[in-house]
Amino acid sequence: MTALADRPASDKSTAPAGKPAKPPREEDPRNPNHRLAALFDPGSLELISPDDRSGMLAAVGTVHGAPAVAFCSDATVMGGAMGADGCRVVVEAYERALADGVPIIGLWHSGGARLPEGVLSLHAVGQIFEIMTRASGRIPQLSVVLGPAAGGGAYGPALTDIVIMGPEGRVFVTGPEVVRSVTGEDVDMLRLGGPEPHGRRSGVVHVVASTEREALDQARALGSLLGDQGELDADGVADVDLGAHLPESAKRAYDVHPIITDVLDAGTGLELHPRWAPNITTTLGRFGGRTVGVIANNPLRLGGCLDSTSAEKAARFVRMCDAFGVPLIVIVDVPGYLPGVGQEWDGVVRRGAKLLHAFAEASVPRVTLVTRKVYGGAYIAMNSRALGATRVFAWPTAEVAVMGAVAAVRILHRRKLAEVAPDVRPQVEAELAEEHQRITGSLDRAVEIGVVDEIIAPAQTRTALARAIAETPARRGSHGNIPL
Repeated sequence: MTALADRPASDKSTAPAGKPAKPPREEDPRNPNHRLAALFDPGSLELISPDDRSGMLAAVGTVHGAPAVAFCSDATVMGGAMGADGCRVVVEAYERALADGVPIIGLWHSGGARLPEGVLSLHAVGQIFEIMTRASGRIPQLSVVLGPAAGGGAYGPALTDIVIMGPEGRVFVTGPEVVRSVTGEDVDMLRLGGPEPHGRRSGVVHVVASTEREALDQARALGSLLGDQGELDADGVADVDLGAHLPESAKRAYDVHPIITDVLDAGTGLELHPRWAPNITTTLGRFGGRTVGVIANNPLRLGGCLDSTSAEKAARFVRMCDAFGVPLIVIVDVPGYLPGVGQEWDGVVRRGAKLLHAFAEASVPRVTLVTRKVYGGAYIAMNSRALGATRVFAWPTAEVAVMGAVAAVRILHRRKLAEVAPDVRPQVEAELAEEHQRITGSLDRAVEIGVVDEIIAPAQTRTALARAIAETPARRGSHGNIPL
């Protein structure tokens, strides 16, 4: 009996009843030649592996004019399952990308290791994981999941810096049938490993695309941002009034995205993990023509509080940017860490420590802007002077404190306030709060002791940020980018 892997590419089997026959390989949209051609700039594609039945195809080319390496699962052969020959293609593609110092983009549509090859295929998949880990932090690694990616085909993308999922993308270690037989849970591929569970719940996927073309375009844009970072033209950075995005009342929530949009060069921002831990945002874009990363608390979600998930999300972004020498702009408006039993049990101490470690370890220029308030432990965690921030700016109405003044006096003067008549208590609270702020330190006090470098007007923010980054020597970390 002829093994499926040994059948000629032109062999056509009869389609099961009720299912349409598969198109010829040259017309099949899953053909890796088509997908690689769509990824690279027109006319730049050059294959660096044979177009055979190994299950993988690799190529070099340009993305927005900059060189890159890519490989693609061949889903027309055994569902893209990976054997020793296909894994060797991926390893050699990585060796080429490492030698050239260019980004590598993997297009995934694979059922995992080839069962007929047994442990040989498992060993070969492990060699992919080894070189991915060796390349971590040295060259940008991007993954685009265009179909089911199971087993080894799931962990491959998970080891890379950025994962983009197309509408037919699915990521899971074990498929629905195995889950059903082992646990009794009835689930389909979409609910098990589709865009919703991985884009919102698990955080495996950084970007969810609505079409395959959009997924490839996002890979091109992100590959360009990390691989071709450009130079900062500080003189070309113009100011806009960022303060116009704040509500009149300091107690009102607002969406931080318009501020991020106006900080970055027009049309360049690409947010990662927009639906996972949305109380903090992580965005890559260009600032004065140079790639930067922006981290910002979002008061529209959980009041902008840090929690265990958002701290971990931000920590991974900080480490990625540091590994590739991408300067950081940190926009801060945070009332503290989210309290609660659930947070403590979910590891807010352990996962919050990751953010402290990431910022304290970072070598890249990293500038903090306090827009409205920064309280408590979150003050330290959001790239404070204590953790080595390059510069710390604050808008004139910003607050830097252990907690809000009213909340503080309610603790410090609990007995005194209990003795005051209810009708005058708000007035007494306000007077005590004013006195507390005067004694313990205002924004001017923060400047005096050096934890804030400068108070700047919202309308002068972009030029201040540009000046701070331009005056700091370019650096990058000397570490990998472990998927925290």
